[in-house]
Amino acid sequence: MRALVVGSQALLIEVDSADEVAALHAELLRRRAAGALGPVRDLVPAARTVLLDGVRDPAALGARIAGWEVPPLAAAEGPLVCVPVRYDGPDLAEVARLWGVDPGEVPGILGATAFRVAFCGFAPGFGYLTGLPERLHVPRRDTPRTAVPAGSLALAGEYAGVYPRSSPGGWQLIGSTDAVLFDPAREPAALFSPGVRVRFTEAGRD
Repeated sequence: MRALVVGSQALLIEVDSADEVAALHAELLRRRAAGALGPVRDLVPAARTVLLDGVRDPAALGARIAGWEVPPLAAAEGPLVCVPVRYDGPDLAEVARLWGVDPGEVPGILGATAFRVAFCGFAPGFGYLTGLPERLHVPRRDTPRTAVPAGSLALAGEYAGVYPRSSPGGWQLIGSTDAVLFDPAREPAALFSPGVRVRFTEAGRD
């Protein structure tokens, strides 16, 4: 781990993988809940970093964290959200071709994959989901779409994600869901938050 002081009240912790981010974020949450972290206003994970904002003494806290032994995140740790999906995306056949399987096998493969929200961004409610083995990584589309429908289940690189609202996008679209990803009137507003486990089920079958 590498600790970088950012301004007078923030600290950026760099690690080497998404799994390490998830484990560090969970450990920071545990220690903050136990009162062992000190005052920290926000914990914001990203692809390879966790930002701690509202820190009283960033340099001192960074030195402490750099010496931590952070345990790996248990596979069953964190709340589970099940999302029913219709596998009707326009890129389903292309993704199946890249995987070397029949399109009808894609729902079973996705349903057997243990996803976790690594971090959020791009749009309110959009979570970057990790868990795809490397053999299932697919490239972004050569030409992004100008409008991706809300609720679209998509893949790109190591990530899966569900578009919470209509927007441009270059990910491979394989399905759709009626789940509401972001609702300001709901508590919490976002269905996906860092650390949440996600399981995709086939709509009408589960």
